Amino acid sequence: MNAGAASPRQDELSGRWRSSTKRLLLVYGAFFVAWTVVLIGAIRWQTANYLDGIVDSILEQRLRYLSSVDRAHLPALLAATTQLDLRGLMASGLFDAQGRYLAGDIDHLPSGLAIDGRVHPLPDGVQRISGERAGRMHAVALRLEDGSVMLLARDYRVVDQVGAIIRSGLLWALSLTLVPGLLGGYLLSRGPLRRVRAIETAIQPVMRGDLGARLPVSERRDELDMLAAIVNRMLEQIERLLGEVKGVSDSIAHDLRTPLTRLRTQLHRVQQLGGDGDPRNDLVERCIVEADALLDRFRALLRISELEDIGRRAGFGVVDVGETVRRVHELYAPLAEEKDIAFALEADSLPPLRADGHLLFEAIGNLVDNAIKFAPRGGRVVLRAATEGGRVAIEVSDDGLGIPPEEREAVLRRFYRSAASGAAEAAGHGLGLPLVAAIARLHGYAFSIGDNPPRGTRMRLSC
Repeated sequence: MNAGAASPRQDELSGRWRSSTKRLLLVYGAFFVAWTVVLIGAIRWQTANYLDGIVDSILEQRLRYLSSVDRAHLPALLAATTQLDLRGLMASGLFDAQGRYLAGDIDHLPSGLAIDGRVHPLPDGVQRISGERAGRMHAVALRLEDGSVMLLARDYRVVDQVGAIIRSGLLWALSLTLVPGLLGGYLLSRGPLRRVRAIETAIQPVMRGDLGARLPVSERRDELDMLAAIVNRMLEQIERLLGEVKGVSDSIAHDLRTPLTRLRTQLHRVQQLGGDGDPRNDLVERCIVEADALLDRFRALLRISELEDIGRRAGFGVVDVGETVRRVHELYAPLAEEKDIAFALEADSLPPLRADGHLLFEAIGNLVDNAIKFAPRGGRVVLRAATEGGRVAIEVSDDGLGIPPEEREAVLRRFYRSAASGAAEAAGHGLGLPLVAAIARLHGYAFSIGDNPPRGTRMRLSC
């Protein structure tokens, strides 16, 4: 839980795809790639089907022609066909009724090929007489009238090469479209991202309690400017309302403090006039104690209101943290001893801080006073100050009843009293921890409340 000013700035927009613009670019790119892959597949499939039809048509036409030629001239015609095929795309063979080779450049019938005059694919191709093995082919075999078998085959690599050319061309088109598009989109997104970061920087004082800060509005008057203008109007309204509430509460506290002070003075005079044996002195003394409690509450309220003024930072100076915690320890050691509480100080060598020394002393003192108040008799309270990760950490821990996790935000509100505090809680006003939180906000410190195993509370100021 962080009850002080915002913890060190977390650059949530520094991730590669954190901003909505970049996520849209990524989604657009993914859809574009997916659609291009589908398009490439569709074009290749249609092209392959078209070329399949052409190859099959060539084979069927050539088969019809050769089957009509006189059987005696067929071997010579097959040889001439092979010689004219300079690219080696066609292959042919003539076999007798028993499948023995008669002519052509294919020396045996492929196993599994149906002799039905219809075109069939040959995934493994055929073996030529020259020893060359053709790749994937389409082939057709037909039994002639004299019982011999004529085989025609055509290499299918042309279709594959066309498909490869189509894929290559579309992939180049994809890269030439997608890469400049994504790069241009990224460059265009940097402007809005810079403005969002500027808004994030401008809102930091608001998070620290300076409601007078406003978000920057450019001359573009676009969506970001509209949002910033809405937030600025909201901040103006919040500032006005909180100012009115704060003014009323401060006026009440200030106006009631004067008559209460007069009342206490008059009660004190009545007590003095009564003499030592007057039985009314005890009643007057109780009235004085109640008046003092009310005055303490009003002073605390006015103190918190004073600390919420960010302009108070102008009086900051260099503070020796080690000396401050030692002074707090010396001040509260007699109180801890009176309650039979072991009060330990653990302080390393600490770097100086830029802070208000009196307020820092008051905050640490409030934490120690709170720990001693709720620690059991014979318990233990530890005031620890150390450097952790380049920050000064001040912790006050006790072994009391502790604060339930669900109440750790509530105890920082004015006048809140935890039901888990027990009878000792009656001595407080519910203003000590809100005062510490106000001092933390003023300094930009992180204030947190946690457990102190095996039992108790650990309160921490991260400076």
